[in-house]
Amino acid sequence: MSTSPAAPPITRFAPSPTGYLHIGGARTALFNWLYARRFGGTFRLRIEDTDRQRSTEDAIAKIFDGLRWLGLDWDGEVVFQFARAAGHAAAAKALLEKGLAYRCYCSPEELTAMRDQARAEGRPPRYDGRWRDRDPAEAPPGIAPVIRLKAPREGETVVADLVQGEVRFPNSELDDMILLRSDGTPTYMLSVVVDDHDMAISHVIRGDDHLTNTARQIQLYQGLGWASPTFAHIPLIHGPDGAKLSKRHGALGVEAYRDMGYLPEAMRNYLLRLGWGHGDDEIISTEQAVAWFGLDAVGRSPARFDFAKLDNLNGHYLRDAADERLVERVGTMLADRTGVPITGADAIRLAAAMPGLKARAKTLLQLTDSALFLVTRRPLALDDKARRLVAGGAAKHLAEFRIALAVLEPWSAAGIEAAARAFTEATALKLGDLAQPLRAALTGSTVSPPIFETAEILGRDEVLGRIDDVVDAAFAPENG
Repeated sequence: MSTSPAAPPITRFAPSPTGYLHIGGARTALFNWLYARRFGGTFRLRIEDTDRQRSTEDAIAKIFDGLRWLGLDWDGEVVFQFARAAGHAAAAKALLEKGLAYRCYCSPEELTAMRDQARAEGRPPRYDGRWRDRDPAEAPPGIAPVIRLKAPREGETVVADLVQGEVRFPNSELDDMILLRSDGTPTYMLSVVVDDHDMAISHVIRGDDHLTNTARQIQLYQGLGWASPTFAHIPLIHGPDGAKLSKRHGALGVEAYRDMGYLPEAMRNYLLRLGWGHGDDEIISTEQAVAWFGLDAVGRSPARFDFAKLDNLNGHYLRDAADERLVERVGTMLADRTGVPITGADAIRLAAAMPGLKARAKTLLQLTDSALFLVTRRPLALDDKARRLVAGGAAKHLAEFRIALAVLEPWSAAGIEAAARAFTEATALKLGDLAQPLRAALTGSTVSPPIFETAEILGRDEVLGRIDDVVDAAFAPENG
């Protein structure tokens, strides 16, 4: 049973628009969205675009598109961090006035020498605080100062985390971080704290790679006299081999998963199970996820991304999806592939075939591949296995079976199967000796939905024409 927050929570997803919405970010957004929806709270979106050189409008658009595709709607207006820079700077100056921050006049050369010496002595390369208590009157000419936090040097900073438990950081390991750069622009650490405070964020749910950042940010909250939000740091996603997630493992943009043919409800279910569980349940609808989600069920160990599991899960959701929805999506994908709109008889065939097609596919791409034969213009290009199946005597049997199909009434899967059984009994063939070459002739492949149902869907004229194409090719002069 999930522990309820004292009041409806306010969560946020705060990506930097310096690239695509990657799969780890999508899971973070999902967890924040679910926590807010579970407890009747608010889910906010903030674009942390303070890195002006790397932030792009294209990346922002992809973040919006990715969240919309996943079905993660946010509340209120999007907050753009850069537009709030004046408020961030004001917070730094307030700390300066309280004696909790100071101006540092170190030159870039001094900072480099400081880092090099620390490494040479086997120490972490931290700022040594040399301007912490120094008189600004001693400042060298021509150096624009940065403003640093005067962080506590004694004791510990404690993060009371809803996932990781109590995490303690010796203050001696946390140096005086920069709040304002020498050009007056605020740093990420300061901006995040001010924005979370001003947006009344109650719960910060993010990756556990931010734990050290959180300790530093708690010091800022304390210095500014603000209550800090509740933190929950979720474990990162690793590849199947336990290594850090990379592109070869699946560290792709959300739009790549959409283009690979995954359904948004399958992605939500899969991302949910990367680090969160509800007993032995694997298939979890969005409605169930909203009803069940809680941070107490988030594990502390890294989750492992597995394409095979994602494929199997997506296959389940494909089979469960409405045929009309799949026909629309696959029809669009087929039109993109063939350059011809899927209308008229092609659309009717696709709709009729969808129940059989979706039972065998795991992605929309596979579904599109398997439906291609329905809309391909004659003559079909047969794959190697299909060509071997219709060679020699098989083509002769197809030519003879065509005679029965030409006069078959009514044209139905049951009628076609009955005709096939009668033909094979009369010719002492096994049913597969006719059905497999027929499948090759009608689909160009050795894999399809049940062949008699497929023949019914294609219609008599198309079936007879495709058989004729195979027979004519088999008995062409160049084939002997």
